[in-house]
Amino acid sequence: MAVKISSLEIENVKRVKAVAMEPSESGLTVIGGRNGQGKTSVLDAIAWALGGDRKRPTDARREGSATDPHLKVTLSNGVVVERKGKNSSLRVTDPEGRKGGQQLLDSFVEALALDLPKFLMKSDKEKADDLLRIIGVGEELARLEEKERTLYNQRTGIGQMRDRKRGAAADMPMHPDAPAEPVSAMDLIQAQQKILARNGENQRKRQRRAELEGERSAAAAEVASAQEQVRLANERLAAAESRLAGIASECAEAAKTAEQLVDESTVEIEEQLERIETVNAKVRDNQRRADATREAEELAAQYEDMTERIEAVRAAKRALLDGADLPLPGLSVEGGALAYGGRRWDCMSGSEQLRVATAIVRRLKPECGFVLVDKLEQMDAETMRGFGEWAEAEGLQVIATRVSTGGECSIVIEDGYGMAADRATEEIAVSKSLAECADGNGCGECSIPRNGTCERADDPEEAIDPAAKWVM
Repeated sequence: MAVKISSLEIENVKRVKAVAMEPSESGLTVIGGRNGQGKTSVLDAIAWALGGDRKRPTDARREGSATDPHLKVTLSNGVVVERKGKNSSLRVTDPEGRKGGQQLLDSFVEALALDLPKFLMKSDKEKADDLLRIIGVGEELARLEEKERTLYNQRTGIGQMRDRKRGAAADMPMHPDAPAEPVSAMDLIQAQQKILARNGENQRKRQRRAELEGERSAAAAEVASAQEQVRLANERLAAAESRLAGIASECAEAAKTAEQLVDESTVEIEEQLERIETVNAKVRDNQRRADATREAEELAAQYEDMTERIEAVRAAKRALLDGADLPLPGLSVEGGALAYGGRRWDCMSGSEQLRVATAIVRRLKPECGFVLVDKLEQMDAETMRGFGEWAEAEGLQVIATRVSTGGECSIVIEDGYGMAADRATEEIAVSKSLAECADGNGCGECSIPRNGTCERADDPEEAIDPAAKWVM
C-alpha cells in the first residue's frame, strides 16, 4: 500500500506562521494564495520533515518569530514525523515499533517526490534513463538505439556518396554520337596495311606491263631484222613470228587488266586515325558517366535498404515501448531523449512537463503515494482538472501550490496562515478595507474605527481580526 500524507501541522517555517491541513487521499490538494504568502513554504516544510536535514531550508525559522519551527506529519501507515525544539530534532514514531528514523522514512519516501524541480532540471538523457529504469527495457532499448544510430550514420554516408555520384554524373559530358566501346588503332592500321598490300600488287602489275612493252619492242626489232634476213633464216622467222604472236596476245591481256585496276584510297582510314583519340575521349567520358550513374543507382538501392532496416529497428522500439507498462500513455524515448505525445521535453508545455514529471517520479518508488508540485498556475482550470482526475484515477496524492484564492483551492495561505478559500477571500477584502481606512479613504460597505478592528458585522463573533490565526 502506497504511503500518503494524512495530516500535517506547520508552525514558524520560512513564511508560514501556522498551517494545519488534511490533504485529499488521492487527486489534487491545492494550496492557494497570493505571491509571497507562504504557499511554497508549506511544500518546503513537508520536504524538510520527510527528507531530512538535506532538505532543511537555509533560514528555516520564520523571520521575526521567537518560537522555533515545529513540524508534524502523520502518514497513512501510522508513522508520525515531528521536528521541534531549538535544533528541530527529528522524531519518528512507528506504530509497528520499527526504528531507524530518517532511514525508515527513506525506505518509502521518494526523494524526487519531495523535490520535483530536481527532476525537471535533469538532462533529457537522465529523464529518459529514469523512465527506462521504471519500465525495465533500458538495456534492450539501448541496444536498439545503438543499432538505429549505426544504421542511420551508415545510411547518411551512403546518401552523401549517392548525391556526389549523381552530381558528378550530371556534370560529366555526354556524347550521343560516340560508339559504345573505344576504337582500336590496331584494327585501323591492319586495314590500312591490307589496302597498301593490294595497292603494292597493283604497282607490281603496272611495272610488269612496262616490262612487256619493252619486250614487244625488242621482238618487233627482231622481226624486222629477221625479215631482212628472211632469205637466210626462214626457220628463225617462223619461230620469231610465233613468239611475237604469243607475246602480243599476252601484252594485250596485260594492257586490258592494267586499265581496269583501280587503287583503293587510305584517306578515310588516315582521317579515322587522326580522329581516334578524340573519339576515344568521348567514349571514355560516356563510360565514366555511365559508371557514375550506375554507382549512384547502387548507392540509392543501399540507401533504401538502410531506410527499411532503420524503420524495422524503430518499429521494434515502438513495440518494446508499446508493450511496456508506461507511467503515462504517450510517453516514449526517441533518440535517447524523453518524449511525450511525440514532443521532446523542450517542446512540451509547462503543464505537460509537470504531468510527465509527476507520473515518472511516482513510479520511481511505488511505495511513495504522494508528490509535491509547485507553481500549478502553469495549468489552466481545465488542464488542472484533468490532471487532478488523472492523479485520482492513479490513486496518487498530489499536494500542489497555485497563485490563486479561488474555489479550486483546498486551503489558502494568507500572511502565513492557512484558511478556507471562502474565508481567505473575505479576509483579503477586509485587509484591503483596513488599508484604505488607514489611508483615510474609508469604506462604503462598513464602518472601521481607527482602532483597527472591523465592526461591520452585527455579530461580534463575525468581526475580522487581522491578527487572527487561521488553520484548516
